[in-house]
Amino acid sequence: MPEVAIPHASRESLSSTSAQGARTIVLMYHRVGPARNAWESRYAIDPDVFADHMQALARAGLQAVGIDSLVGWLETGKALPANAIVITFDDGFRGVREHALPVMERLGWPFTVFLVSALIGQEDRWTRSTNPAGVTYPLLDADEIREMQARGVSFHSHTRSHPSLPTLDDSQLAAELRGARADLASLLGHDVPFLAYPYGHVDDRVEAAARAAGYRAAFSTQPGFNRRDVNPYRIRRLDVAGTDTPAMLLRKVRLGSNDGSVGHAMRYYVDRLKSRLPGGRA
Repeated sequence: MPEVAIPHASRESLSSTSAQGARTIVLMYHRVGPARNAWESRYAIDPDVFADHMQALARAGLQAVGIDSLVGWLETGKALPANAIVITFDDGFRGVREHALPVMERLGWPFTVFLVSALIGQEDRWTRSTNPAGVTYPLLDADEIREMQARGVSFHSHTRSHPSLPTLDDSQLAAELRGARADLASLLGHDVPFLAYPYGHVDDRVEAAARAAGYRAAFSTQPGFNRRDVNPYRIRRLDVAGTDTPAMLLRKVRLGSNDGSVGHAMRYYVDRLKSRLPGGRA
């Protein structure tokens, strides 16, 4: 794997939990495995590229922490390690166990998988009509999930069937949210207090339903840094694509943006410089 150089000053700015401007990043992955087409490459990352991502983050001085530590920081202010990040996987694809888990274990990094509780051991059938290849991929089964849990992986809710929650009526919405918590508590043997909204689709009614269903926090797909004043039911995450190089990923983390291009980074730093000049923007 090629070394990814990053200046020391930039390392300090990647993610800060200092008293001044405390913030952290949550990364969102989906499937780890080969992509058949451009549509899949948005959601699927090659196993070798995923390993390169994690090595680049580690060399940049970042430190993965668990989802409980993140929410604890939001709720109580209990400090996180400097340059803390949280790594999540939506949907619960089997490739996460096969390809991502060994990489994370070598680094000693925790991570979270959000499960679609009614489709455990099946496939991602919600993508069949949108994937141009017309194929679906296997999801983790119950035994695999329990084995991963024993190895330190945390699992939380991605609803029961992966619908767009704002499109549901109130009874359907409650069934998706409460049902997933009950399903997963039975499987995992403990309460399931965290949720990731399918497709990132959330509105005020969905947020209220998540609170009513007993979730303590929920994760969106809105990009950006998380500071302690973030809405705990709309925690921000950066979307990581299979086409992201390690350098692009580091730029995303540095800027709190879904755009990891060189051009975006240059515009960002030029705007920052202009804002510091006399007469510049505040």
